[in-house]
Amino acid sequence: MTADLDAIVVGAGPAGLATSRELARSGIRHRVLERGDEPGHTWANLYDSLVLHTGRHLSSLPGLAFPSGTPLFPSRRVFVDYLHRYAETFRLPIETAADVMAVTRPGDQWQVRLRSGAVLEARTLVTATGIVANPHVPDIPGREHFTGPVMHSAAYRRPDGMAGRRVLVVGAGNSAGEIAVELARHRADVSLAVRSGAAVVPRELLGIPIQYLSVLVSPLPRSFVQRVTTMIGGLRGPRVLPPPPATACPKVPLIGLALADALRSGVIKLRDGLTSFTPEGVRFTDGSEQAYDQVILATGYRAALAFLEGVVSVDGCGFGRRRDRVVSLDHPNLFFVGHNYDARGGLYNISLDARRAAREVGRALRRGRS
Repeated sequence: MTADLDAIVVGAGPAGLATSRELARSGIRHRVLERGDEPGHTWANLYDSLVLHTGRHLSSLPGLAFPSGTPLFPSRRVFVDYLHRYAETFRLPIETAADVMAVTRPGDQWQVRLRSGAVLEARTLVTATGIVANPHVPDIPGREHFTGPVMHSAAYRRPDGMAGRRVLVVGAGNSAGEIAVELARHRADVSLAVRSGAAVVPRELLGIPIQYLSVLVSPLPRSFVQRVTTMIGGLRGPRVLPPPPATACPKVPLIGLALADALRSGVIKLRDGLTSFTPEGVRFTDGSEQAYDQVILATGYRAALAFLEGVVSVDGCGFGRRRDRVVSLDHPNLFFVGHNYDARGGLYNISLDARRAAREVGRALRRGRS
């Protein structure tokens, strides 16, 4: 059993790396545990054509800007390279192939058990697993009868071999929009199944990322921000997707107009939500059936908290219950980074929360020593 650590950080994606850098700046002895074989493992395994929706000026992590000449909207590959450079620049204490299976707190220390059987101990614990590591796959009746392949968008890589295939993309988020458009551009016959709806905004206005506007208006009342979002989304023409349902859970708008344009032109066909699979395809909520060769479930992600089962309670959106953005309501020595999402961008929020979490870890350690 390894002890004498002030903190353990679970996850070496953007949230874990930013937190590690902030902990190191405060002289807090810690280790970062990454289930994959490299920092940013989850990002390294997303689809090839992924490009950040957020501008590079507000997407860098604390202490290291993107290099001069980086595109305004960095690609996935550029971002993964940046994460590697970040880890190397600050010499962060990352242990790869360290898959956390469970954590317990039998006394005044956290015990972290790895798949390898090793157990580590620390005084504080930071959960930096975010959501992308935990794809949500809904239980849709009849899936076992469908003869074609079904995959979550997290498993999609590129459109090779998809020309001429009838593909149904399920969902109305950013992954759904980008994958559907890419498949259509590579001559797949694409339909989009949407059960609820989405707010659609351009990626930029007059060359300025829409995210930057979101940061400016974020202190204003939520109702006003929603009206502004609706107004901006209507600049290009009539709405083609139903409006999003009212929800207290974080809902990032569909950023970019390529999907809306493809739906208006008929290049991508809009369908209702699906209720079940059939042997040849799916059945929709309007009762109609359609044959498809393949279905891609772009049905989003949930907070990756399986290793904390039985340790923390979750809110109505599936995130660990917390105060001050990062502090667990269940355990004063447990913190969350990468669990706040809004139109300002996940990376922008990570930078805010990593600094806050490091301060809170420092306070918790001082309390424990007094």
